[in-house]
Amino acid sequence: MDGQDNQRNQGIQVISRAADILRLLGQDTGGLSLGQIATRVQLPRSTVQRIVSALAVEGFISTERGASGIRLGPEIQSLGQAASSDMRDRLRPIMQAIADETGETVDLAILEGSAMLFIDQIVGSQRLRTVSSIGERFPLTTTANGKAALARMEATQATKLILAELEGDPDKPLAAILSEVEDIRQGALAHDENEHTEGVCAIGFALRDVGGDIYAVSIPVPSTRYPRVKDRLAEVMTRHMTSIAA
Repeated sequence: MDGQDNQRNQGIQVISRAADILRLLGQDTGGLSLGQIATRVQLPRSTVQRIVSALAVEGFISTERGASGIRLGPEIQSLGQAASSDMRDRLRPIMQAIADETGETVDLAILEGSAMLFIDQIVGSQRLRTVSSIGERFPLTTTANGKAALARMEATQATKLILAELEGDPDKPLAAILSEVEDIRQGALAHDENEHTEGVCAIGFALRDVGGDIYAVSIPVPSTRYPRVKDRLAEVMTRHMTSIAA
């Protein structure tokens, strides 16, 4: 029995190490070298090479020549698309409930690279409402869904994306954005108060699925109505955010 237990534990350890490598590559979509992966997951280079080779055979990793030639492969992308569809189906009833309670439009976005991609929407019943188009991409640092997504990342990855977005725009305060993201990480909702589009405010939260993708649910509201309804929106969003986490 000891031999079987040993074999089982070794198998679990290999799966755990492979998962660590896949998560790392999901966080750094530009690709990494064997040495970089070994350093970050704190494993011998030879061990990483064996795991990477096995994952490449199954299509979970693609390898190319060069300094950053190891990336997630097509099989992971296929699984991600399936998971995206499942998450959309899971979140749609919650989005509908939020829309029914508030009368406002509710958006669903997914983090794709360095931007938020809108993938679903429940249009609100208010006569004056804000509506974005499915497929539109929005920045991270000036939108509620983007800030919420940043708060779901590791701090180093979030800072890297923030700096890239702020590059060439010295008017945007890095310290203030980092502080706001940290507040959201500690449980606050994300807010956009006329930051991305003048005349539109928004409130939102984000969650990460089992595959590591980050989704954000947000309510965009005309600025003229926002001061009057923001406390109610926060109460509804917090309640539904808590129910998902439960």
